[in-house]
Amino acid sequence: MKWNPFARAKRAAPVMPEGVIVFAMGDVHGRADLLELMLQYITHQARSMEGRRVLLIGLGDYIDRGPKSRQVVDHLLALRIAKNLEVHYLRGNHERIFLDFLVDPARNGPSWRQYGGREALASYGVLAPEANDDEAAWLAARDALQAALPPAHLAFFEQLETSFELGDYFFAHAGAKPGAPLNAQLEEDLLWIRGPFLTDRRPFEKVVVHGHSPGTEVHIDDRRIGLDTGAYATGVLSAVRLEGADRQLIQTHRDENGRHVLRAAPI
Repeated sequence: MKWNPFARAKRAAPVMPEGVIVFAMGDVHGRADLLELMLQYITHQARSMEGRRVLLIGLGDYIDRGPKSRQVVDHLLALRIAKNLEVHYLRGNHERIFLDFLVDPARNGPSWRQYGGREALASYGVLAPEANDDEAAWLAARDALQAALPPAHLAFFEQLETSFELGDYFFAHAGAKPGAPLNAQLEEDLLWIRGPFLTDRRPFEKVVVHGHSPGTEVHIDDRRIGLDTGAYATGVLSAVRLEGADRQLIQTHRDENGRHVLRAAPI
């Protein structure tokens, strides 16, 4: 993918409070290889910033589609003991579907399989049933997943936050409903909204940083920053570093020789 820091020109930049540095990361979707290098960079940066509040905000959709959902969760859990790094993991619609599958596999399994659940199940050593109407097979798959799912992983999925805000920024997986205050958003919109949020031009109280709607380039304008660059398909995982009024785009990908590389540039 051609390197292009942003798809649209930015306007007046919002700010983070003094002494605060935020790394916000887009949809991983099972690409543990891209995530590993990103987290190495962020933790290295955090260790060098003693005396400042450093946060990592994951924007959801850590699982499905890509091949290594289980390994992605392992990486994210390990980060909770990183030095000088505060982590906030938000729920994406794919994590919501994961939990729904555990409750009602016959109803939710077929659609989940279609949208990446097959790969997520495989990462836990479970085969997805082929028949949509085979209720017994879906119940067996759910039971096998529960048996393979480490307790820390279940707690991870259950304890994900739906939104987070700091300074002049609001973080959510999908975005926010136009016309509604950010502090009154419904979880359904925070996890699923797309068209109305992307096309409406009304500003929010804060700049919304989100994933969910993939593009080949990061989107930045006066009302939103979209960080989903379709990592599972494009091989590019994107994040943004926010400090004061400054912004930096960070991306990991594989180069032409198959090596994982990271690039960072002001935006």
